[in-house]
Order: sequence, then structure tokens, then C-alpha cells
Amino acid sequence: MRVVIAGGHGQIALHLEKLLAQRHDEPVGIVRNQDHEPDLTAVGAETVLLDLEKSDVDSVAKVLEGADAAVFAAGAGPGSGEARKDTVDRAAAVLFADAAGRAGVRRFVQVGSMGADNPDAPGLDPVFAKYLQAKQAAEEDLKSRDLEWTILRPGALTNESGTGRVKIAEKTGRASVPREDVAAVLLALLDTPATAGRTLELISGDDSIEDALSAL
Repeated sequence: MRVVIAGGHGQIALHLEKLLAQRHDEPVGIVRNQDHEPDLTAVGAETVLLDLEKSDVDSVAKVLEGADAAVFAAGAGPGSGEARKDTVDRAAAVLFADAAGRAGVRRFVQVGSMGADNPDAPGLDPVFAKYLQAKQAAEEDLKSRDLEWTILRPGALTNESGTGRVKIAEKTGRASVPREDVAAVLLALLDTPATAGRTLELISGDDSIEDALSAL
């Protein structure tokens, strides 16, 4: 399976690329900084140097041609301002989905954010509120498309080692989850086309990933 991943140098993406490569799939990570390419090569991923904030749908579609699935795992990241929340977390996601449609890549998994269904909750930091608004807009755009999409909203991300024990549901409640487990769930979602059309939350829990997805 050839899987193109936007935000290929992110921590979740690197874990996913490693998992894909270990089972002899073909992970392709899109990065905008050439200094990041060796990190992807080290985990067995092919790299494509492309800035989604400055690219166009034709250029991105060329990268996606021949892929079996697309994963949007990009984000402006901590420390970025309101403007980049929009240009990355919303606009780049929309562009990537546009390109997937043009390239004929139907399976599309998007990393969202818990709280994206209520971005205007009182008391939020303005930049974080803008982030949630961007995530919500990206999700609503994706839901309108004729793609086999799944949206995964993980809880608070940690760098602890993955346990493989999770809770996955439309509503899980707020809790944390290791990035390694998020990547493992993304891999399982790629293998589970029956999750298309679902928006799922993810936190650490008691079930194996296989059991958690089967229960859906």
C-alpha cells in the first residue's frame, strides 16, 4: 500500500511511516524543509519536498498519483500564530483533499482535534480557538467530499511509549494518548475501510486497537 502523508516530519507521521515501512508498505512523507528529509529516510519513508502553504492542487495531485491512501497529519504546531492556523490546519487540509480527489485517491484519513466540534467555547485562548476553528472548517470541508474519509480526533498527545490499549468512539471524554498509539490507530484505520464516513475520538483505554475498531 502506497500512502502519502502530509506533514511527514511530524512526530505522529514519523511513527506511522515507520510502521508502514516495517510491513513493507510504501510511506511517502511530504516535507517543506529539506533538512527534515534524512529523518524520514531513516524510518524507511520516501520524501517529497513540497510546501503545502505555497503549492497548488496540480502539484500536490502529482505527488498523490498512484497512491492507495492519503493521510493529512500536518499542523502549524505550537508557537505559530493565528494566521498559520488557517493556512496550515485549514487551507492545507483543503488543498490536500482537493488533490486527492483529482488524483483519484479515495481513501483519506485526517488527523483532527478533540474540541473541533465546539471551537467557540468560552474561555479559550484566542490562538487555540483559531486552531479549533481551522480544524472544524477542514473537517466540514472533508465531510462534503466524495471521498472515503475518516477523521481521527486524538486526545492530549504525549511522548510516552505506546501501549496498544485505547478507547475509540464518537465521544470518548477528554484524556491523553501517546503519539505512538495515534500512529498505530491511523495504520489500523487505513486497513479498515468500514470506518469511512466516521469521525472518531481516541484516548488511551483498555481495549486493543483491533477490538476497539471492531466494536464500532
